[in-house]
Amino acid sequence: MEYANRRAAGTVPSVANMSTASWPPVRAVSAAAVCAASLLALCGPAVADGPYGIDDLRGAPPAGTESRLDDRGVQFVPRAGVPEPPRVSALSWAVTELGSRKILAAKDAHRPLPPASTLKTLFALTVLPKFSQGTVHTVSGAELAGIESGSALAGVKEDTPYRVADLWHGVFLTSGSDAVHALAAMNGGWRKTIADMQATADRLGARDTTVESADGFDTPGQSSSAYDLSLFGQAGLTDPDFAHFAATRTAQFPVDGGADTYGIQNTNRLLVGSHGVAPYDGLIGVKNGYTTHAGNTLIAAAKRGGRTLLVTVMNPRSGAENAVYEEARALLDWGFAAAPRAAAVGMLPAPVDRDPGTEHAAHGGPATRLHQAAVERPGARANAVIVWSFSAAGAVAVAGLGTALWWRRRHPDGPQDGQPS
Repeated sequence: MEYANRRAAGTVPSVANMSTASWPPVRAVSAAAVCAASLLALCGPAVADGPYGIDDLRGAPPAGTESRLDDRGVQFVPRAGVPEPPRVSALSWAVTELGSRKILAAKDAHRPLPPASTLKTLFALTVLPKFSQGTVHTVSGAELAGIESGSALAGVKEDTPYRVADLWHGVFLTSGSDAVHALAAMNGGWRKTIADMQATADRLGARDTTVESADGFDTPGQSSSAYDLSLFGQAGLTDPDFAHFAATRTAQFPVDGGADTYGIQNTNRLLVGSHGVAPYDGLIGVKNGYTTHAGNTLIAAAKRGGRTLLVTVMNPRSGAENAVYEEARALLDWGFAAAPRAAAVGMLPAPVDRDPGTEHAAHGGPATRLHQAAVERPGARANAVIVWSFSAAGAVAVAGLGTALWWRRRHPDGPQDGQPS
């Protein structure tokens, strides 16, 4: 009754004029609300955890990361303390830091070009998970009949049994089209394998890739790009079998299905060191290629000090014998020097995830299931921070107002509106 009488007499502040209240609890609660909102905002999604980092916001590409990669010419964000990329003669190239998925620099990353044997990475992504490495397959003459003249060969013979692992050594080390044909036959045939590879490329988001030949041999209409080859390299290195074969320097290949073997060596000169090319320190693969139409192509990954870089180089024009390897070396060196401070010109989608419901035939574990991964938009995390901050501030303000009303009801004799406290 006493409170009702005071309320009727106008001596109890109403909600409408609470904003002008000057008594201590309201001021204290308001200050607490502001502080709490600030703390909650700071504890929200951190910009520093985004793909570019807090220091990268000044150099991050505009919304729509892909737009910068679609531009012609060399794409690079100049920043203090970051050297410019080396001048190389390749028609197209890209340098990616795999841990953050940042593309640090690129030239014509989406330019469609013939990929040569680097397309075998897509073949491996498609077929490698389907068969156990210990499975034995006897190669028929029909499987080897369609090999194009001039193709690289591993030495596969008809009517001879081979372990699947031997055939993959032939694919990765010698770019053997005969090994590709044998594995494609196991997958249901040449045309089916091409269709499966195209489906894999599409699911990965490799929009520049058109598959017309499973082994990468020059075929009208066939193309890929430095961006797409980077996708294939990234996806492949998440698979233990792929990563193993891509890094293998030498292996023994069966002669006739018996105990006799002969040695084969990886043709990636940057990996093994040959033909006047010094091996690159920390190189972990991935795949080289050459045809008369494509020129030299290369996907190369290297790891140093916990940082892994992936470089793709397509068709150097300098005319030097080892240009593809030396230009890749220069780009890797630049990437390791620039990565700690370089801003990104684009992003690769997140690596493929695993499907626990499907068996990985190669080693009994979960198989790789390829999905179309969305490209993370620059500024998305910053927007999340803003939304979080306003939401937190609103929630705390409402809580503060409720607390003030409760306190006033409990202390009706406190200072009134307009009175000094």
